[in-house]
Amino acid sequence: MRYDLVIFDNDGVLVDSESISNRLLAAFLTELGYPTSYEDSIRDYMGSAMHRVHELVLERTGRPLPEDFDDVFHGRVFDAFERELKPVPGVVEVLEKLVADDVPYCVASSGSHERIRVGHRTTGLDRWFGTGLVFSAQDVGRGKPEPDLFLHAAARMGVAPERCVVVEDSPAGVQAGAAAGMDVYGFTGMTPADKLVGAKGHFSDMGQLLDLLLRNRPHA
Repeated sequence: MRYDLVIFDNDGVLVDSESISNRLLAAFLTELGYPTSYEDSIRDYMGSAMHRVHELVLERTGRPLPEDFDDVFHGRVFDAFERELKPVPGVVEVLEKLVADDVPYCVASSGSHERIRVGHRTTGLDRWFGTGLVFSAQDVGRGKPEPDLFLHAAARMGVAPERCVVVEDSPAGVQAGAAAGMDVYGFTGMTPADKLVGAKGHFSDMGQLLDLLLRNRPHA
């Protein structure tokens, strides 16, 4: 039997946003006196909720980020999205196939609801993710790598965790999905497979995802 629910991460899986947001995050932190390279941002923050940025900067420097940090950062990100953001190549074809086969799906992202909606509207993916199919770390007390967000999404969609599969591209997201008791498939578009520890399988382009899901589907 197929999986009863496919849960997509958003940034880097549905929309090609990780390079944009991590470039801007590294630049903003450096501007504020917290020297951060693009590679540092990818390593430390990719796939995590914004509270991790605040927590890690405070832990490392003893100084909190400005109160308006999130608002200013998201303003810069949204402006860049309008100019640069594209859907991940091949993801529309994956969504078309899931709809054709009547396979339920949703998105569960560390990003805010506003960030998700801006990205989807800009790329045209909003047609695939209507009301009730979008879940954010804002909805739960703890974001990835904790399992809360994926468990919340499964509960709201009415599917047991063991019948879900998560599609992720970050170590934090893979860890969260595995902790939720779900199979996880790691997208290696930006992150090497050896960094996605705990994934059941890996794929480097969306054209491979459907075959991977069918080949590794759980038993009834």
